[in-house]
Formats: sequence, structure tokens, C-alpha cells
Amino acid sequence: MKRKHQYIRYLLLMTVSFLLTGCWSSKEIEDLGIIVGTSLDLETGDVSSEEQQDARYANRDLLTITNQFITSETTVSGTKEGTLPEKAYKNVTETGDAVLPTLRNMLLKVDKRSFAEHSKVIIIGEDLASTVNLQQTLDFFLRELEIRPSGLLLIAQNRASQALETNEPTKIPAFQLVEMMEGHERTTKILPPMTVAKLEGKLYSDSSFLLQNVLAEDGEVRFAGAAVIEGKTKKLRGFLNESDLEGIAWITGEGKGGLVKGFDEESGAPIIYEIISAKSKIIPLIKDDQISFTIKIQTEGRISEHWVLSDKAFDNRFLKKAEKVFEKEIERLVKKVLEKTQHEFQTDVAGFGNKIRIDYPKVWQKIKKDWDQTFSEVPITCEVNVTIKDYGTSGD
Repeated sequence: MKRKHQYIRYLLLMTVSFLLTGCWSSKEIEDLGIIVGTSLDLETGDVSSEEQQDARYANRDLLTITNQFITSETTVSGTKEGTLPEKAYKNVTETGDAVLPTLRNMLLKVDKRSFAEHSKVIIIGEDLASTVNLQQTLDFFLRELEIRPSGLLLIAQNRASQALETNEPTKIPAFQLVEMMEGHERTTKILPPMTVAKLEGKLYSDSSFLLQNVLAEDGEVRFAGAAVIEGKTKKLRGFLNESDLEGIAWITGEGKGGLVKGFDEESGAPIIYEIISAKSKIIPLIKDDQISFTIKIQTEGRISEHWVLSDKAFDNRFLKKAEKVFEKEIERLVKKVLEKTQHEFQTDVAGFGNKIRIDYPKVWQKIKKDWDQTFSEVPITCEVNVTIKDYGTSGD
């Protein structure tokens, strides 16, 4: 009996020892090329000789894909005697007519196993977005289990690969773009993040929407408005500038913070309003088969700066006058972006159609197929109410 208990102890010890051997599927970081960002561009230059000789490539759109890698060689720990590498990242580029084969061809250029589970951002170039359906372009990324659905999606004005370059060798462009996107909580000139997970719903809904636009010039990258994606074609329709984005933020009520710059009507001096809270309500009305909308905007904020020397910031008359200035400026921003989206692009990117779908579902079933065209002819009015709750600590 005693011997039997000993056998049981040995068996338990052996079982436990197997469980303590570590991760069975572990991957040594020195052997990995960690992908942190990917860009996709329409190839307009020369392609490889193999592709030129293959008749199947005739009249086909080719993709140039750039992966941004972080490897042991691009970090301080991976260099000799702790010296800094030339760059904190390595970009590898390949061209093909489909995403996955093109990515696999990168194996011919890299000596590390590609690892995409830490990918932060996907950038699509302007030419590609306006030529090829986004659903086709991103099909692989929507299907691939290794790609994180929390990755950001951006549109690049000009070539997307330029957004993965920087003049600062210690910086990683993909990480910089993610950090820049966090600024949307402090300005209405940056869109809320659009992730791969959110994008899939947008693509299948056939609704028009916006993607953050990024502009890269001479190794410097900045956000510059938004790209308009048409719901029916799922292609790039055009671009909104930064002030247009401010108007969109007021229509949707999605702006979490930001500024409004107004001008005193008498002196012309600037007055700066900082948003504390903002609410917006889009109210649809259908009467005699005629559709119209009213946008009601309410906001509270503070005067953060003013250059009007003749007025005191805490004087009630000045505050009321300033509120009217800001109401006119917000209304101007809204009307300006509505003029562009309704008449120039004829695309509803602010969710007006969704309000009809909720309030008038039967009507929506009749008009949803050609909604963008209908939207371009719909009258829209705007009502703005600004309340200044704070004027800072300056004053007599």
C-alpha cells in the first residue's frame, strides 16, 4: 500500500513538471519581425519583370504594400555596444495584384517571421481608395485572425507609404499616428478613431462615411481633414478640410472638446470659445412626402481668450454678445460643410438617413436605395444655442 502511494506521488510530480515547462507555442522575440503598420498604394510605376511577362497581370490594378517592422535590430538592445540604430523601424515593400500573395512574397526579403498581432494602423493611398472598392481592398484584413480588429484605418492624401516615413530616426511612424489620433478628445479637427472592427459594419451598411485623412510631406506627417467614402461604390469621393470637420462634429455632436474662434463685430478682434460640452439632435420631418431636417445644437463652454480691450470678460453684456458671435460661427461651419456634402459630393456622411430609418422606417425602405441623391435636395435648418459658463480667472 505504501509503495502504491509512492507511485502516485511520482506520477503527480511528473504531471506537474510537464505543466511547468512554459509556453508550448512561445515565439522568441529575436526571431520575429513585428508588424506595427501597413500601407497600401495603387501601383502606377514599373512592376517586376515576372509580372510584366505574365499576361494575367494585363489590365489589372496592382497593389504596392509596405509593412513597417520592428525587429531586434531596430532596437537599442539589438545593436552592438548599445549604439542607436539608423532607424527605429524597417519598411519592406512588395507589389502584386492581391494582398496575401504579396505579403508572402515579402518572405523573400526579410529574415524574420512576420508577426502582425501588434499591428496598429492600416493606411490606404488616395489613388487606390478612389479606384478600387474598399471592401475588396480590405477583404484580407477583415478575414485574417492575426490582424487585430482594434487597428486604425486612415486614408492618405497622395501615397500611403509616405506616412510610414519620418525624419526623426528614433520615432516609429505607426505609433506616432496612433498617438496623434488621441487628440480627437481635445479638438474637433480630428475624427473619432475608425477601427477595422467598426469599418466592417460601415461597409456592409452601404452608408457613406468619413475616414481620417493623413498628409505626409518631406518626412513630416499631419492630419488634414477627412476622406469622404461613398456608401454605394465604397470608393473615395473627395476630401473635407479641417474646418469642414468642425462642422461635422457640431452636426453629429461627437466632438468631445475643441475651440471656436469668433470675431467681435465692432472691433474685429478674435474671441476664443473652449467647448465644455456639446449636444446635437437631428430632427427629421416628413410632410406631404417632403423631407426636411432641423439640427438643434446646444453647447456650454468658457471664454479662454479674447482680444477685445474695450470689454470685460466677466461683464454680462459682453458675455451675451460673445454667445451670439459663437452661435453665428457654429452655424456658419455647419452650413459650409452641408453645402459641400449635399451639393458637391452628394453624400450623407453625418447620419441624416439613419434618423429617417429610426423615425420613419416605412419611408426609409422606399428611399434608402437612392438616399444620397435624395439627401442632396433636402432642406436643412440649424438652430444653435451657446451658453458661456466660465470666463477664466482674469478681471478686476
